[in-house]
Amino acid sequence: MKEINEDESKGFTMYASTAHNIYAQNNIGIESPAKLIEMLYEGVLRFNAQAKRAIKDSSIQKRVYWTNRSMAVITELSSVLDHKQKGDMSAYLSSLYDYQIQLLVKANVENSIECIDECSNVFKRLLEAWRESTDVA
Repeated sequence: MKEINEDESKGFTMYASTAHNIYAQNNIGIESPAKLIEMLYEGVLRFNAQAKRAIKDSSIQKRVYWTNRSMAVITELSSVLDHKQKGDMSAYLSSLYDYQIQLLVKANVENSIECIDECSNVFKRLLEAWRESTDVA
């Protein structure tokens, strides 16, 4: 995994803070911005697991519902990236999130457990890196 420099670390903090402010405006109580990002990553993993189960159960409606929920969370994560910070972490995460959405669209179109697994593996790694960089866990 890529080592995080000081500028990128500040970007993580700004990223979490922006997400927290959006949710605070909607009266959702979260104890810290870093915890919110962790919860969003966990949400993607949870929704992907449900989508995978729906594929196994041949439930098109549930598959679409759960992949759409996952894509909505990823879109939210992407929308709060701070592209004004030095370093390329925001650009990297933006591209990575875009690709994960593409995988989930493909999972819907092709009924693909493999695409969901690929997305989940990425978010497992992101969650692990987030926890290491923020000491949230």
